[in-house]
Amino acid sequence: MKVLLDADVLLDVALDREPFADESSKVVEWCQKQPLSGVVAWHTVSNVYYVLRSARSDAQARKFVQDMLRFAAVVSAGSDAVHRALSLTISDFEDALQVAAAMAADARLIITRNVRDYRNSAVPPCTPHEFLPRVEAS
Repeated sequence: MKVLLDADVLLDVALDREPFADESSKVVEWCQKQPLSGVVAWHTVSNVYYVLRSARSDAQARKFVQDMLRFAAVVSAGSDAVHRALSLTISDFEDALQVAAAMAADARLIITRNVRDYRNSAVPPCTPHEFLPRVEAS
């Protein structure tokens, strides 16, 4: 199963944000054990880098991005994906870009803590808390 990882889940891991870091880390571990299962939108890379650089340092931000590329492929999204995002009935454009990236990657779920942001999403949202029992049972 392919899943798109939202920036909040990645930042939970990178910044060890409690109480979310444990479950988000388990999602990352699942992606590490399931080759080609985790993807991130191309714009998520810059968002994660920027937040980490601001919170920690340039070196730590670059290291996390390098590590992230070991467990998640970057979805390349061109003009078609941006057009698709613009046509979606999702009020936040960045969230619409996430959905368009998930669709381009044929992801089955968007793993996020902000499920309400994806109410109208063609790719269903799922929290790490909801996701882990699904994959542990299979």
